[in-house]
Formats: sequence, C-alpha cells, structure tokens
Amino acid sequence: MNQAGPVLAFAVRTLVVAAALWVATVLVSGIELQSGATGTRIGTLLVVALLFGVVNAVVKPVVALVGCPLYILTLGLFALVVNALMFLLTGWLSGLLNLPFTVDGFWAAFWGAIIVGIVSFFLHLVIPDRYDAR
Repeated sequence: MNQAGPVLAFAVRTLVVAAALWVATVLVSGIELQSGATGTRIGTLLVVALLFGVVNAVVKPVVALVGCPLYILTLGLFALVVNALMFLLTGWLSGLLNLPFTVDGFWAAFWGAIIVGIVSFFLHLVIPDRYDAR
C-alpha cells in the first residue's frame, strides 16, 4: 500500500459514515440535523462522522472489555445496547461542541445505530476502503 492508501481509506470510511448518518436523520424521528444550508449540513455530517469514529475507537473497546460477561450472557445482543449508547454519546458530544446534530433519547439512538451499521455495511460492499498500490 502506498502512503496515500491509509489516508484515502480513512477518508472513504468517514464519507461512508457521514452518508449513513444522513440516512439515519432521514429515517429516524429523534435524530435531527438542524443546520440550513447544504454545505453546512455536509460539513456537520463529516464532523459528526469523525466524532462517531473517535467515540467508537476510544470508548467502545473499554465498554466491550468491561461488559464482556454481558456480551456472553446475551449472546451478543448487548452489542445493540452498546452501539445505541455510543450513538447517544455522539449526539451528546455534538451538543457540547455546538454542532446542530441531536439524538433525542435511547430509542432514537438504538434505531439510528442500527441504520448506520446497515447502511455502512452496504456502502462498504460497493465502495471498498482498502486500496492496493498495484
């Protein structure tokens, strides 16, 4: 992989998550993107996608380690709750950063996390995030 590979892969992952977040704002009542202009909305989605990535990279492994018995006990269904809490945390942090992205409650976060996961999965099938320098 050349030096541009990791940067390009990171950019693709961020764009995919931003698109998935947009789909969640369209489909789930309680998840809102409140800015007006299209450019501002895209910028907000990109920043929230980066924030979502940081939350998932930093907080989620700690929660997964601590909650390992619950993952085993619930046969992995606890992961849905953890994903919802990470989504809710992202919405809360967005508010702290004065980003016009809100998540109103656990159930909005639950369905939003599921939609973001599904949309991201399908977009990654179409748009690879790994590039070889062949």
